[in-house]
Amino acid sequence: MKRSGTADLPLHYGKVPPWLYERMSVLGLSIVEVILMDYGKDEVLRRLADPFWFQSFGAVMGMDWHSSGITTSVMGALKRSINPNSQSLGLYICGGKGKFSRETPSELLQIADKTGLDGNKLVKASKLSAKVDNTAIQDGYQLYLHNFILSDNGNWSVVQQGMHESDGTARRYHWHSENITSFVKEPHTGINGISRGKILNLTDAEASDNRKGILEISHTDSAEIMSDFSRLILPNHHEVRASDVDLKRLGALLYVTREQQPQNFEDLLMLKGVGPRTMQSLALVSEVIHGAPSRFKDPARFSFAHGGKDGHPFPVPTKVYDESLQIIRSGIEKSKLGNSDKLRTLNKLHQIIEATEKDFTPDFDIQEVIEEERQNSWRFGGKTVFGDAQKPSPPKPIQLSLF
Repeated sequence: MKRSGTADLPLHYGKVPPWLYERMSVLGLSIVEVILMDYGKDEVLRRLADPFWFQSFGAVMGMDWHSSGITTSVMGALKRSINPNSQSLGLYICGGKGKFSRETPSELLQIADKTGLDGNKLVKASKLSAKVDNTAIQDGYQLYLHNFILSDNGNWSVVQQGMHESDGTARRYHWHSENITSFVKEPHTGINGISRGKILNLTDAEASDNRKGILEISHTDSAEIMSDFSRLILPNHHEVRASDVDLKRLGALLYVTREQQPQNFEDLLMLKGVGPRTMQSLALVSEVIHGAPSRFKDPARFSFAHGGKDGHPFPVPTKVYDESLQIIRSGIEKSKLGNSDKLRTLNKLHQIIEATEKDFTPDFDIQEVIEEERQNSWRFGGKTVFGDAQKPSPPKPIQLSLF
């Protein structure tokens, strides 16, 4: 078994508004369904076990691109939308935040009864993954969220999160059952986190004697221990800066979706009539579905699909969000009937943008792009947790003094 990574995030409080949670549930289910169709159940588990992909997944759904709230809201939305369809999807999500995390064992045993899986083995995996991150990796984070995602073939991933109250950060841990060897000998495929000096890591391969005697391991530098892991560290600032995104990739996306038209590309004719702003969102959703792992190193870029609930980089454009959902859901339903043209077109959109990147030289100001989004937000049904986006007031005429 691997721990596939961790992510260090600013600790945010507050609830996701119902208008966003509903849309997140539909988009999350839609993305999972397309991944299932094209790549299979094991790939869904691999994606959820990748901290960079997971953060990008949350950002494309309209959550704040850098906050700890992505973990709770994304897993809650997925559990809500996937579990009623578990029998057809072959995927199940257990656990949650606080008291719901403690329901994981009973949920796993119920699923085992339905699927014929070894429930006791699954419960043991759930408890041990939590035990390792809460106890064997003594990094100052106390777990408050534990989600166990499994397929009906017995493979699984774990997404769990701990809180470090003294410095206002959260750390998300990802596990994957693939290539399991040991829960106590380097079980994680990656750790993303800020070095906090000395930590106690009883899962390190060098700690065999320490696991027996629990000696000197507390003197091991966390940076050395975590060097082989996938590490995501996100900043404290809310606003999206040029340093937070791959400008070449964002620029190519904006060029294809805003400057070009679907009719210019034979492969995109199925999207004829779709406006540039919705094309921009669809392109980023398609990248989350079809993009290679290396494309998710800048999660902030994916917030240019549907903004963020706190208004960063801009309010959530609900009209664009709904049009994107309608197109994707329509593609999924047609694909179930044997017509995959629309879903193939979305994949082609991603491929065209990826090809454009090769010779693209970014020459734009990201703050101007963000400001344009904010100025037009009222047109697209922009919303934040603070209210609806308003039409900008016209500039007041300058009155010259006569004296």
